[in-house]
Amino acid sequence: MASTDTTLKATGKNDDLAGLEAGLDALDAVQTHRTPVREVLVKKVLPPLLAVSLVLLVWQVLVATKVTEETKLPPLSAVWDSLTDMWVQGTLLDVIWTSVSRGLLGFLLALAIGTPLGLLVARVKFVRAAIGPILQGLQSLPSVAWVPPAVLWFGLNDAMMFTVILLGAVPSIANGLVSGIDQIPPLYLRAGRTLGATGLRGARHIVMPAALPGYLAGLKQGWAFSWRSLMAAEIIASSPDLGLGLGQLLENGRNNIDLPGVFLAIILILVVGIAIDLLIFSPVERWVLRSRGLLVKS
Repeated sequence: MASTDTTLKATGKNDDLAGLEAGLDALDAVQTHRTPVREVLVKKVLPPLLAVSLVLLVWQVLVATKVTEETKLPPLSAVWDSLTDMWVQGTLLDVIWTSVSRGLLGFLLALAIGTPLGLLVARVKFVRAAIGPILQGLQSLPSVAWVPPAVLWFGLNDAMMFTVILLGAVPSIANGLVSGIDQIPPLYLRAGRTLGATGLRGARHIVMPAALPGYLAGLKQGWAFSWRSLMAAEIIASSPDLGLGLGQLLENGRNNIDLPGVFLAIILILVVGIAIDLLIFSPVERWVLRSRGLLVKS
């Protein structure tokens, strides 16, 4: 009888422990799932559309009430006419693609250079002491400052454009990766070394995955610098040999005193920057958050 009681108590204790473990597991497991498309449209797409609609409404009211002159703020209809003229002529998509292709290729080159440079600066103390302050200084230097020397070095060609993009984007990407690596818990690095993940293996399997949030922030900032650098280069160093990009379109509007064309170029530059962020960086950011159990439905 005593043996039976002991067995029952042991069984009850095991059941309690199993229940406790199950409860802890339930607390530890973050419930992640994909947000319905309708909810994404309502929460992510509708607010920006409402904000843009409000801006356009204010714009039209200012023009209609003649608060500002048309020589300073063109009517929306005039900007729309400029857009439709470019579409009918078949130049709209060519102009956009000229700038987008340059920007993306320059960003990929900056990514290929900035990533190993960031790893080197973050992991080698001497390199960090020597190059770290220079990268910080380059990041704060306006990209437009590199246009004159780049023109003198390479002339008015794509090499000049890519040089300006690289000098603007590489420091941001490298500094973002350095920041991400600095925030890695030391326990992760010690565990990786214990398991034999050192050198390139450690960088690939331990350092880069752990530093991904900071690295991704650096990539987003790097793209922003790439796009701004490219626009500055296209505006200042416009030439028929370079083809017509969005920056050249903006500068041509200024030279021709075509205010609707100027505003159209500004809107297109803004739309492309937002589109790249929404189509490329936002999905990657959501994937990173979801994979780490940080994207949950409240």
